[in-house]
Amino acid sequence: MFRISVLGAGAWGTALAGAFSRQGHEVKLWGRNAKTCDEINRDRTNTAYLDEAVLPDELWASADLSAVLKDAEIVLFAAPAQSTGEVAAQAVGLIAESSALIACSKGIDNRTGQMQSEVMAERLPDHAIGVLSGPSFAADVVRGLPTAVTLAMPELDAAKRLASQMSGDAVRIYASDDVIGVQVGGSLKNVMAIAVGICRGGGMGASAEAALITRGYAELARLGEAMGARTETMMGLSGLGDLVLTCSSELSRNFAYGIAVGSGRDVSGLKLAEGVYTVSIANRIAARHGIDCPVMHTAGEVLAGRMSAEEARFALMSRPVRAETGNSNGPVS
Repeated sequence: MFRISVLGAGAWGTALAGAFSRQGHEVKLWGRNAKTCDEINRDRTNTAYLDEAVLPDELWASADLSAVLKDAEIVLFAAPAQSTGEVAAQAVGLIAESSALIACSKGIDNRTGQMQSEVMAERLPDHAIGVLSGPSFAADVVRGLPTAVTLAMPELDAAKRLASQMSGDAVRIYASDDVIGVQVGGSLKNVMAIAVGICRGGGMGASAEAALITRGYAELARLGEAMGARTETMMGLSGLGDLVLTCSSELSRNFAYGIAVGSGRDVSGLKLAEGVYTVSIANRIAARHGIDCPVMHTAGEVLAGRMSAEEARFALMSRPVRAETGNSNGPVS
């Protein structure tokens, strides 16, 4: 059993806290909103994010960061990706040096281009920092439905130890030491999900969606390789697995956001879609590496209002036809 502190009482953080609490760990949950924390402790629910899902009695939530982090052996950072740096800065001096820190949010910092582990390491340099990612919806995890994810740590032995001891009958964890690869897959799939959602919203058909997922994966793999990810990681849970899930269900905020954009609906009231924040920096990273990512590029153009969904379709379908396979700079989506 571990003493686990989860930072972020949104849907994902609350779901993870509930899941690990049910699997026998001592879990504390931190949230900015004291009323949300009171609801979790009093009613065993977090209705703002997880409807009527019931949380375990053993889970304790608080808006007091120091109290939540006291004696923690593992700290899960589950606030929105663009807030990770701020949360890490608040945690300075409150976490024991022996604690393992694990990034659970999926996204690239849109100001610096840093991965989540890099953002955390900059502010908390004296800790082992890992990443937890894979095909997992908060709505499934909080209900105890079977889920498999990947935990990457700088040292594989550490990843294996934590994965083995944190796994249970609902959340199964696979170990990896490809910290960059696991993050690349989890971040870029959000952009692809928006692109496929735009396709769905624009009524372009299931065949077009399948093509976008496949060619989107090719872009993810090419760019991932350029950023230092391993091919086998891109083909695993945190890459292909998460891409398939995120591009196939409206439980995905990114997919749902894309559908709204593609159908011309107002998106101002929709929940946070991390891919919206990731797409611009991801395209800049691709340009810096000289990697052709037309699906990602057109998704960015649509989100920026410079291209309609129909114009994006034409732009992708009218590209020069080339071989489907080749080196990282050869194939074109």
